[in-house]
Amino acid sequence: MEWYTIKNEEKIDSPALLVYKACVLDNIRKVLTMVKNPEQLRPHVKTHKITEVCTMMLASGIKKFKAATIAEAEMLGMSGAKDVILAYQPVKPKFLRFLKLISKYPDTKYSCLIDNFESAALFSDLFSASDEVKNGTRMPVFIDLNVGMDRTGINPVKAYDLYREIQKLSGIEFKGFHAYDGHIRVSNLDERIAQCDRDFYEVERLRRKIMQEENELPLLVAGGTPTFSIHSIKDNVECSPGTFVFWDKGYHDSLPEQDFQYAALILTRVVSIPDENKICIDLGYKALASENELQNRVYFLNHPSLKPLSHSEEHMVVSVDKVHGFKIGEILYALPVHICPTVALYESVFVVEDAESSYSTWDVVARDRMVTC
Repeated sequence: MEWYTIKNEEKIDSPALLVYKACVLDNIRKVLTMVKNPEQLRPHVKTHKITEVCTMMLASGIKKFKAATIAEAEMLGMSGAKDVILAYQPVKPKFLRFLKLISKYPDTKYSCLIDNFESAALFSDLFSASDEVKNGTRMPVFIDLNVGMDRTGINPVKAYDLYREIQKLSGIEFKGFHAYDGHIRVSNLDERIAQCDRDFYEVERLRRKIMQEENELPLLVAGGTPTFSIHSIKDNVECSPGTFVFWDKGYHDSLPEQDFQYAALILTRVVSIPDENKICIDLGYKALASENELQNRVYFLNHPSLKPLSHSEEHMVVSVDKVHGFKIGEILYALPVHICPTVALYESVFVVEDAESSYSTWDVVARDRMVTC
């Protein structure tokens, strides 16, 4: 029996997202061996969105986290996280929600991103005027830097002036710089290191300039999964991998130097056999992220030769050999190429602790945009 096979499959309706708890724990232990100190880690929770996974990380000594949404940030407050960056520059309605969150979880130190003076001034005014925060405190912010992703952030060459301007704001506290480098995905590690060094050259110049003036190297929060091990050897840098906790086929193939374990699979079943060359399974758009090209969305662990032919809301049609032997109701174990948006499609996951056990479930608490705040 393969490691992923579960015996009492009939107890689980499909499609279902299975999370293998022992593999999650192994991945957490593995990521801790890739840094000198747990303080260097600030994992991104957008991959899992699950309170119990946060609790496992906290128990391992990881105390700082990054979130993409206020719902994810609230989940971290509920979990008892000590330090949370909302890796987003809120507009006014979202910032007002954020203030409520800050008030609701006073034991969690929250911060957010800015990349322009106007937003920083707005945050300063709203924070200072709020009845929901303590008098005399200031809103912690990180300046978001654009290092080539071209999505958000200010050019590092221009960031020094913004750094100086926000010092004048009474309600803002500068905490450091943030840079997401999701565009750096080259598989060859030496080439990835070289690209990372090029793209962060101006960032390091900026940090050194400030260090010469302030006698302190500003904190940098940087690096998704492909580059976090590169950033981890730099001074005063926190790294933000996310996918490592569940892993997926995409990073398995493109990051050969990282040997995390698959910890999340989809249990799916054959629901129809339209002809001798095709089977139809219940793995539609609603169960598997579909942003990649059709042939690069899923890999079937127990039938690796299968290839998707079409994909719709509730179904996926797959090509098979003429003599295939598939039967209605037969189970496939599907490995997503991209796990993060796949998890967000599920209200809950089935937790596999061993192949013989009955299953508990974990709610995907932060899949929605709002928990309470």
